[in-house]
Amino acid sequence: MSVPRGSVRVTGFAASWTWVLGAALAALVPGVLVLVWPHETLHVLAVLIGLYLLVTGGLRLVAAFAREERDERLPRLIVAVVLVLAGVLCLRHPLQTIAVLSLVVGLVWLVSGMLGAYTALADRDLAHRGLVLGAAVLAVVAGIVVLALPAPSAVVLTRLLGLWLVLLGLAELTVALALRAGQRGAR
Repeated sequence: MSVPRGSVRVTGFAASWTWVLGAALAALVPGVLVLVWPHETLHVLAVLIGLYLLVTGGLRLVAAFAREERDERLPRLIVAVVLVLAGVLCLRHPLQTIAVLSLVVGLVWLVSGMLGAYTALADRDLAHRGLVLGAAVLAVVAGIVVLALPAPSAVVLTRLLGLWLVLLGLAELTVALALRAGQRGAR
């Protein structure tokens, strides 16, 4: 079975060090930007969410009138209007959007931590029970902190994301340079 020539080129490019270098820069550049401008990054994120909701709501509004079934039109219109209103609110008050997202993250951490703690306490045969309980307690504490301080938590989470992207980018950069050195040594 022969392999098409184009797929060999794509496979060769994907395995090359330049591909890994591109992935490293794709993580490193946004990571540095997030670390340098965390507040602006949050503002941009809120605006993008608002635009997404606004566009999605507009498209659903058009789709609601395009449907022939009249009995489905009202629920579709309600969803479309809610999306448009949410998009307008996000664009009008971007920092409140970030606070709401932080509250959702805090609530998820709190609930998942409580469920994890329950599992660790209820199942006496659970492997690594102490580790599960410790992780659950950390999730509960993180959830409480984020729920108590949603706006400052959003900035901290943004900085952690930026740090993670920088570390990921540096790791991928190291891999790219190692691949490059390996390819040069093979020649």
